[in-house]
Amino acid sequence: MRIFVAFEGVFESFDASPDDTVQAVKLMIKDYFHVPLAEDKQGRKYLELIYAGAVLKNSWVLADIGITACSTLKCTVKEEDKPVLYVYNAVTQDTIPIMGNIYVVEEKVSYLKTLISQLLGFPLGVFCLRTPRGREMYDCNTLKDYQADVGTTLRLDVWDGWKEFLAGCLLGRKLEAQRYLAEEEPVLNYQKRVALYIAAFHGHVELTEWLLKQGARPNEPVGVHPYREWCHETHHPDVTKCPVHAAAEKGQLLILKAFVNHSALCLECPNAEGQVPLPLAIKNKRKDCVLYLAAKMRSVVSFSKISVPMRIYVGLKRWLLRAQSRIPTPKRPSGSRGARVGDVILVDGFTEPRMTSRGKPKAVSPVGLKASKLLRILERTQGLRVGNPCGASRRDLREETLRLPPVEEGPEMPELQRRQARSKKQKADFTTGIKDGSFDSVPLPPLSRRGHSQAPLYSPSRNAALFLNSSLKSFSEHSGKTPRENAIYCLAAASAFKEKGWLQQLAIARILAKRSVSNPTAGRSLTANQNLPGRELREGEMTPAGLGSVS
Repeated sequence: MRIFVAFEGVFESFDASPDDTVQAVKLMIKDYFHVPLAEDKQGRKYLELIYAGAVLKNSWVLADIGITACSTLKCTVKEEDKPVLYVYNAVTQDTIPIMGNIYVVEEKVSYLKTLISQLLGFPLGVFCLRTPRGREMYDCNTLKDYQADVGTTLRLDVWDGWKEFLAGCLLGRKLEAQRYLAEEEPVLNYQKRVALYIAAFHGHVELTEWLLKQGARPNEPVGVHPYREWCHETHHPDVTKCPVHAAAEKGQLLILKAFVNHSALCLECPNAEGQVPLPLAIKNKRKDCVLYLAAKMRSVVSFSKISVPMRIYVGLKRWLLRAQSRIPTPKRPSGSRGARVGDVILVDGFTEPRMTSRGKPKAVSPVGLKASKLLRILERTQGLRVGNPCGASRRDLREETLRLPPVEEGPEMPELQRRQARSKKQKADFTTGIKDGSFDSVPLPPLSRRGHSQAPLYSPSRNAALFLNSSLKSFSEHSGKTPRENAIYCLAAASAFKEKGWLQQLAIARILAKRSVSNPTAGRSLTANQNLPGRELREGEMTPAGLGSVS
C-alpha cells in the first residue's frame, strides 16, 4: 500500500506493507531524506511519526493502528537532552537527574549544591555530596577536581541519625518528625529550623503550625549544624536563607500567610543577596503570593491612638528586637556567637565524618532490663538457680515458678471443671496407650484405592481454566504487566488517536491487546541504538514487533 509522509514542508509517498512496523517506516524516511540522527552524552536526535493526533511507537504495526492506503503521516525530528549528572538521594533512595549544559561539570560544587537544594527543598547545611568512590566534595572545589564527567552519579548523604527525621519532614508527618528529634538543645533548635524550611518548601501546613508553636521562627536563617558553626566564614551564602524565602520562591500561599500572621518581620526579611520575599515571588512568577505580599506591604498597623504604615512598624519592631538581643542573660552571655568551649566541632579531613546517612541508633529496650531484674528477684526469694538470666526462656521460668496442685474430682467441684478434668485425663491415657502400644486397634477410616487405580476424569472446563491460568501467568512473567494493566495500557494508547471516533479507538485497543498477548515482548520500548543512523534491518533479522524477518 502507498502512504504519504509530510516532513519539513515536503509531501512524499512511500510504499509500505500493512505488516510493517513504525520503526521500518522511520528507516525508509531517514534514508530518503538523509536525516542525520545521532546519540551522544549530551542527548539524541530521533524521528517522531504522528498519525491521527497520536505519537506512534516503534513497535506498533501499521495495520494494527488503522493505517491504511493513502493515509498521511506527519514526521518531525526531535532532540532530547540527557541529564548532565545524576544524584542518588540516600534519604528517599531515588536518583535525581540534573539537567543543564555540559559546562555544569566545570562549575564549583557549591553551584551544584544550590541546584540540588532548589530541587529537593533541603537546606544546604544538612547534606553533602560524595563521589562514586565515597570521597566528600567541598564547596570551594570544582567538579572537574573530583573527575566528575557527564553522566556521573554522585551520592547525597545527610547527618547520621537524620535520615528518618528528614524523610518524615519531606512527607509532612508531624509525629515521625517529632519522634526523631535530637536530645541536645543546640541540635534540637537547628532541627526545628530545618523542619520549618522543608515544610515551607513543600507546603505542609500541619507541620508548619506545630513548629511555629514550638518556637521556630520563619524569619530566622536556617544556618548550619552546631558542630560546624566555628567555621562560619567559609559557609555557603545560601545558609542564610529563611523558611519565608522558601515559601515565597515555591508559591506556598497558605504557608506565607501563616508566617506573616506569626511575625510581620517576614515581610522585610532579606536573604544573602538582600532580596525580601516580594522580589523573590516576582522573580519566580508567583502571582498569588505577589498580590498578597504587595497588599500587606501597603497596609497600615493601627494602635489605640496612632496608625503607622507597615514599613515603619517593621522598622520599629526590628530596632526593638536588636536592642533586646544586646541585653545579657544567663543563657546568652554578652557577645556570644557560634560554638562555645566544650561543644563538639568537626574539622574536615581530621575528624571522623558524621555525614554518612547512618540510621539513628536504637535505644535499649527497658523490657529486657525489667525481665533480668525480675529473674534476680525470683532467685533471691524462691531459691531458683538462674545461671544466665538473659538466656532463660519464659517457658522455663513458668515451669519453675508456677507449680499448681493436681485437679481432683469431688462432689463440690462444678460440672464444667469436672468435664475439663475428664477430657484431659482421657487425652493423657490415649497418648500413653499409643506410646507403649497397649492399644490393640485404633479406629481409622477405611483405605480407598479407587482414586489410585482409576485415571482422573476428563473435564474440558477444568482443563480450559488450567490452561487459561497458566497462559495469564506466562504473559505476566514475559511482559511484566498483569492482563488488567495491559488492557489499561492498550486503552490509554488508543485514546491518543484523538482524531478517530471512540469505536475506532476501541478497535485499535483490542488489536493492540491481542498482539501483545500473542507476543508479550512486542510492547516493550526499543533501545536507543535501534534508531541510530546506519542501523538497518539485516536479512533474517526479526522485526521489533516479532512479526517475521526482512527479506
